[in-house]
Amino acid sequence: MINRYELVNRHNPIMKDVNPESPLSVGNGEFAFTVDVTGLQTLYKEQIEHEVPLCTMSQWGWHKTPAKANKYYTMDDLVMTEYESVDRTVTYAVDKIQGNEEVYHWLRENPHRLNLARISFFWEDKEITSDQIKDIRQELNLYEGIINSKFWVEGYSVKVTTVCHQEEDILGIYIESEALLLNKLTVKFLFPYGSPDITASDWEKPNSHHTIVKKQDENSWQLERTLDQDSYHMAIKAETKAELHNTNMHEFTLRALEGFLCFTCSFTKEQSSTKEHTFTKEHSFTKELSFHKEPKEYKEDELTFSKVVKSSITSYRDFWENGAIVDFSGSTDQRANELERRVILSLYLLKIQSCGSIPPQETGLTCNSWYGKFHLEMHLWHSAFLPLWNRSRYLEKSLFWYQEHLPKARENAKRNGYAGARWPKMVACDAIDSPSPIATLLIWQQPHILFMLELLYRDTKREDILREYWNIVKETADFMCDFAKWNEKKKCYDLPAPLIPAQERFNPRTTSNPTFELEYWSFGLKIAASWAKRLGKEKKEWEFVASHMALLPVDDGRYLSHEGCVDTFTHFNEDHPSMLLAYGLLPGERADAQYVRNTYDKIMECWEFDTMWGWDFAFMAMTKVRLGDPSGAIDILLMDTSKNSYVASGNNYQRLRHDLPLYLPGNGSLLLAVAMMVAGYQGCEEETPGFPKDGSWCVRQERMLPFPY
Repeated sequence: MINRYELVNRHNPIMKDVNPESPLSVGNGEFAFTVDVTGLQTLYKEQIEHEVPLCTMSQWGWHKTPAKANKYYTMDDLVMTEYESVDRTVTYAVDKIQGNEEVYHWLRENPHRLNLARISFFWEDKEITSDQIKDIRQELNLYEGIINSKFWVEGYSVKVTTVCHQEEDILGIYIESEALLLNKLTVKFLFPYGSPDITASDWEKPNSHHTIVKKQDENSWQLERTLDQDSYHMAIKAETKAELHNTNMHEFTLRALEGFLCFTCSFTKEQSSTKEHTFTKEHSFTKELSFHKEPKEYKEDELTFSKVVKSSITSYRDFWENGAIVDFSGSTDQRANELERRVILSLYLLKIQSCGSIPPQETGLTCNSWYGKFHLEMHLWHSAFLPLWNRSRYLEKSLFWYQEHLPKARENAKRNGYAGARWPKMVACDAIDSPSPIATLLIWQQPHILFMLELLYRDTKREDILREYWNIVKETADFMCDFAKWNEKKKCYDLPAPLIPAQERFNPRTTSNPTFELEYWSFGLKIAASWAKRLGKEKKEWEFVASHMALLPVDDGRYLSHEGCVDTFTHFNEDHPSMLLAYGLLPGERADAQYVRNTYDKIMECWEFDTMWGWDFAFMAMTKVRLGDPSGAIDILLMDTSKNSYVASGNNYQRLRHDLPLYLPGNGSLLLAVAMMVAGYQGCEEETPGFPKDGSWCVRQERMLPFPY
């Protein structure tokens, strides 16, 4: 058996210097808190300069900034762009129409995700800079989800433990320093106004929001935050002697009255009420927590720092011990340890950032990307690995979002006269398709929910999943059938203009039949038809459309980006080489393996790799696995290029993109590719087909499921 404790802990991130690229986070899938080397958000201003802001974010924390005259726009206020399709005129929120720019930008930027609070150390009531911090040692204990930080500031030692409850949005903080007792070191809570930018914070509008003390008891304070029509609550409970003072607008200072400071900090959309929390198993603190002074006794129904720690330890031990795992120790290939590091850190990051109740944004709960909105075409890359890694329950959390917002998807389809439900690309909590030059014309997100539901069903074999999600499958497939148009001349179904494929480089008015989307339409409808059969329903039209999609466009023995795009490899050799997805992510039932091989070779020869994204390298590795080239799979998966770097925290850092200091679809796609490389795919009889058999790789795995396609 694999010693999972040892495997996970050998990849604990350890910081001995200020590392702006790699702040660490704790979280629970619904809430995350990102810290610098002090264990809090002390170097907040310096981090912004390095483009990795320190935020406190949740799945429920959203804000709308009122437009002029305190107006909140809707899609009814937006002027659409018209396009001619095969059998109708369609409209999409694409162009900024003159006179309608304000509406366009407002809907694009609202609602945006909130930075709930900045929690920072201050020294003698002043900001602390990195120059003041010495002798740093910070370690994230991955196996227990706890960050332990030690450093010296102005000649005083400081020890900090940072941890997050796994069922409630509650932080536990423990600090030990003589500087606390001397009133030199304090903790401040600072609250910004909402913003759609990467920091999710606007510190220049103090009069546009309100922070009040709603309730105060001994060592306990409840704050209410109001930003226009939005509000939330924060409760601070000190377990050691301390005082909280309102020291400025939206600023509260917690001063310790002894050399220890222990407190919990909870965040809720609604005002919190006292709950009883129970734990099934007792756990002792880790060795790093041995410096703790025992906090005073609290009532059983109060959630203390100790219980937050126990919650984290219990949840993470369950996460690491009960899912799939892979161990590359013993390999002689010098890249093995790095791949193992990326795998373990990606599992941790995706647990806290991408396993919540709504689809995750590309930067998770770390900072805003695209105004904090999530992209449904990325949901698959974030989360599809979970069933293969024996963690289906984490995927299922976010799938209910599709049920909840099915009416919006129906409206999205109906707007242009289509049947069924059309899933949008870029949305916030309200599921409204955001205006964009690209987003509203994208289509490859449509079959994703079918792909993920089938993975979930294949893993769990639960019949209730078929019944519960049948309406989602039906409405998704109905739209796909209606969107595809019969070409009488070619006797097949086309995917007609206007559309934008996964490779977002083409004029939507002249783009049709993109290679990947054609194969995905056929594949997705076959999944839907299989669900109908399992439930005893007849859906012959789905099967007919699936088996009569247009042939994949080919020129000179290579697949093109889309039909007629003969300059794919000369003028459009950038962004996602998405034609390979048809034979990699998908089994490529209608693809020719030799054409795929030719296409891959040409891409390696001519493509602009700096324009690719983190998930491209993973799906290309999957293509290589299906082509029977494990060495090539390893080479592309670990290719050294700007968009395929993984920093000390494990985040897929998108160098050259200042708005994407981390990119979680890269992490998720890595895990999806590794699952195929380790456990294979349907019809593959070779063990570990993604690794060379020359003795350079030692691959041990437990509970990994083969790709069912």
